[in-house]
Amino acid sequence: MAEQVTITRLGAKADGIADSESGPVFVPKALPGETVLIERDGSRADLVSVEAASSERVTPFCPYFDECGGCATQHMGHDFYQDWKRNTLAHTLRQARIDAPLDPLIDAHGEGRRRVTLHVRFPDRAMHVGYMAARSHQIVEIAFCPIAESTLKDQAPGIARAIGEHLRAAHKPLDVQITAVGTGFDVDVRGHGPLKDKDRLSLIDLAARLDLARLSIHGDVIVERRPPAISMGRASVVPPAGSFLQATRLGEETLAELVTEACRSTKRVADLFSGVGPFALRLAERSEVHAVETEKGAIAALDKAFRATLGLRRVSSEVRDLFRRPLLTPELNAFDAVVLDPPRAGAEAQAKQLALSKVPLVVSVSCDAATFARDAAILMGAGYRLERVVPVDQFKHTPHLEVVGILRREAPKKRW
Repeated sequence: MAEQVTITRLGAKADGIADSESGPVFVPKALPGETVLIERDGSRADLVSVEAASSERVTPFCPYFDECGGCATQHMGHDFYQDWKRNTLAHTLRQARIDAPLDPLIDAHGEGRRRVTLHVRFPDRAMHVGYMAARSHQIVEIAFCPIAESTLKDQAPGIARAIGEHLRAAHKPLDVQITAVGTGFDVDVRGHGPLKDKDRLSLIDLAARLDLARLSIHGDVIVERRPPAISMGRASVVPPAGSFLQATRLGEETLAELVTEACRSTKRVADLFSGVGPFALRLAERSEVHAVETEKGAIAALDKAFRATLGLRRVSSEVRDLFRRPLLTPELNAFDAVVLDPPRAGAEAQAKQLALSKVPLVVSVSCDAATFARDAAILMGAGYRLERVVPVDQFKHTPHLEVVGILRREAPKKRW
């Protein structure tokens, strides 16, 4: 049964929040001050209609916004959206009792997402290709994705559909990750499992028909017709199939610029959780770098790119699980600066070792405000000063946010 409520505020995930006798009710795609009709399911609700709209409400530009779970904020006006996203980070820092200068939000969406993952499902013998609906495994079929780069937004659904048709005999749920690179599209398919030789050969033919740069299954390369190279500063990197990349080109460039600017005067930098080297290879234009990463393939790609690029300072590299084996104090003290870019879980173990070290500068890059604040608090408790926090919005139209924090060790006070 529908009921009418008034939205009082926004939550961290962009849901409107209405107060009720049983507690807060979370309403996706509703704005503060609005009167809305909802259908409740416990503390969650579906938005039925907006009875009295906020002046901050705008018309979403994507025709799939109402059903698709990919974007959450297209109904917000630009200034309202930016204030909400920055204020969400400010609130997280306050909760962690962190008082630090917070920069304005940087829009790093650029040309759009350079990678999308489309889901291919066969629930009723028919094939469904698209994104998941919010809080659901139901597929919202799409013909295009307006938040992706121009070459990707129109072609990605067709590529996923062609691969799904080719593999439909197995009736397995597929996730098709498509990345726009300089030489075309790099495609990695998950969910199918090992292929028979005849299926591999047929996929090679399909990759040629689709003109893919590379096609892989679970990271196992089926065919590489052209190296799917990505520029990182002066270097050109061929990432392992399906490996991590920043969501947008401008996002990566923005984060790298903040990191390299902070490390401008350093001679030796440790780049921890380095991935394929978006920071290390740019830092090496001025400083010696030691890159550490868990994934062997990522380190191999970074090392190969370094060796093929003229004019870089020395880049050493190491495969190491920094969650289980963080760099210890004697190792850390060899560096003028440490860059951290961990997964969403953060770098608590490494932060505790840094807190014991003499490293003068730490640049922390995070995709999770809560773990960023936790790790920063560890360092601040050991004498580091968080001199700058920069929110970088490369996940535009979602609640996700990149954060860059610059921490310097306070010089000990002289005793006279």
